[in-house]
Amino acid sequence: MSLRPRIAIPARLAESSSVTRYEAIVTARKLAELIWDAGGEPLSFLPIKDANWEGRLEGIQGILMPGGADVDPQIYGQGRESQELYGINSTQDESDISLVNYALTSQLPFFTICRGTQIANVALGGTLIQHMDEPHISKLSTIEFSNFDADLGISNSSLVVSCFHHQSIDLLAHGITPLAYADEGHIEAVRYPSDAWAFGVQWHPEDNYNEVKGQLDMMKTFINAARG
Repeated sequence: MSLRPRIAIPARLAESSSVTRYEAIVTARKLAELIWDAGGEPLSFLPIKDANWEGRLEGIQGILMPGGADVDPQIYGQGRESQELYGINSTQDESDISLVNYALTSQLPFFTICRGTQIANVALGGTLIQHMDEPHISKLSTIEFSNFDADLGISNSSLVVSCFHHQSIDLLAHGITPLAYADEGHIEAVRYPSDAWAFGVQWHPEDNYNEVKGQLDMMKTFINAARG
């Protein structure tokens, strides 16, 4: 096994980027740097429909589902009720959902961030708030863990987090355990039903991991789980 566990990240479909002439697939640089600084090797994968994840992820030791655009509400049985929805893409949604389902049955360590946590909740039967009354856009706050789980790798029950989301979990899917809440009441951290290490957060640990040790500790714990 590589000294740096290989971490699969489904790329995000972008309408444009500053370095391509056409549409692009992207991975946030700060997120890739966080994985690297925690000891992992970040690898991006093209989102496609009908993906054979078992074959595509041969040699991969962990899966990270990153942030991104909105999930289509039709997937969880609702119409598009908000004018704030953006970036909806059926290929992205279908690919992400199939990867969530594979991750939670593969015994591979699994970590989700922001949209990644939202799509995982939808994949397991939950729903989302399409647009929050008070969106957490570039919001820095301190959260308290009401159901502290030391396996997440955070030593303290409170953590300074950086959020950038206008959607949030509404109905929590069966089997997912909530660990922490924002002051407004929405879920900020969860544990997934898996025999492997499997957690999700709604904030962006890549934003302030250089300033907040707990963010890097959490990612190191994920990478160590991938290392086996």
